[in-house]
Amino acid sequence: MSQDRSGRVAIVLGTRPEIVKLAGLVRLLGERSWVVHTGQHYDAELSDVFFAQFGLQPPLDALDVGGRTRGAQIGEATARLDALFTDERPAAVVVQGDTNSALAGALAANAGGIALVHVEAGLRSHDRAMPEEHNRVLVDHVADLCLAPTATSRANLAAEGIPDERIAVTGNTVVEAVQQLLPDPDERRDLLDSHGVARNGFVLSTFHRPENVDDAERLATILGQLGALPVPVVLPVHPRLAARVEGFGLRPRLDALHAVPPLGYREFLGLFAEAALAVSDSGGVQEEASVVKRPVVVVRRSTERPEVLGTFSELVAVGPDIGVASERWLDDPVAVHERLAAVPSPYGDGRASELALDAMAQRQLIKQRLLPEE
Repeated sequence: MSQDRSGRVAIVLGTRPEIVKLAGLVRLLGERSWVVHTGQHYDAELSDVFFAQFGLQPPLDALDVGGRTRGAQIGEATARLDALFTDERPAAVVVQGDTNSALAGALAANAGGIALVHVEAGLRSHDRAMPEEHNRVLVDHVADLCLAPTATSRANLAAEGIPDERIAVTGNTVVEAVQQLLPDPDERRDLLDSHGVARNGFVLSTFHRPENVDDAERLATILGQLGALPVPVVLPVHPRLAARVEGFGLRPRLDALHAVPPLGYREFLGLFAEAALAVSDSGGVQEEASVVKRPVVVVRRSTERPEVLGTFSELVAVGPDIGVASERWLDDPVAVHERLAAVPSPYGDGRASELALDAMAQRQLIKQRLLPEE
């Protein structure tokens, strides 16, 4: 691949979910894409393995801004992106979601007068205690094109005065990501065997959000609630969670759980599709639940994904409601899964990346739809 970056579409990302949700767009753009990894997630288990599983080339540029405070990450990434885009000006900049990397990419594009596209625009928790809420609002308001995953997201944007010509509803790119990487039944059986769990007989859990893992009492309660569930709990341990468990002296709480290193996306989806349910504070897991047709107990103060509440997800506070809600879903998991299998995902049919390119071309942010050569 040529290393000339000028005139390409710059895809700025820095975390595992961004790789997952932008992989389809990178693939469709082919050599016309310029992937810049900020290094917000700098652990190889949270970055390199995800590029490999989606069959993507490594990023053309890596900024290595991880391990800093939020303000330092945003400031450093913005400055480095601004320098990159000054040297070699992209045709457009694409960011996804609500991360520090997304905000840095948006600010650098805005500073350089470069067209900005926001994938997964319009999500709102209306919870100002969430740093991500501030990030996503700021990105939406400087974006030239807001790609909303649902009509609800579009309504949020309109309510804030963003004009219709800057909004397109595409669905969520997570659907195509799940469809691409979800293992077949034989591979899923091998995954179950390797973890010593049975189909519909275990819970899959993830926790990484500061509101939960940066507070010793809340984290102790969460781990205690998980450990008290009547079935095994598989817990991939995110680096942030691992650090807090050690720092707070909570390692004995992991003894009641099946704690494992971070999983590749394919492995995670394979386990999720065979689990009785998930218990998590992740945003992406709420969306993935609607594709693999499994319920998720969401342990957070608020959620920016109301489309799945009451069907695939249930929002609970830290405390005994974690166990109460989980055991209710566990009462008859087969019946729950059969019911959810008939509920369509609110996030589209797996064509979000194609529709994103269409929207960019229609608004002349790219010259044409730019599908790769056959």
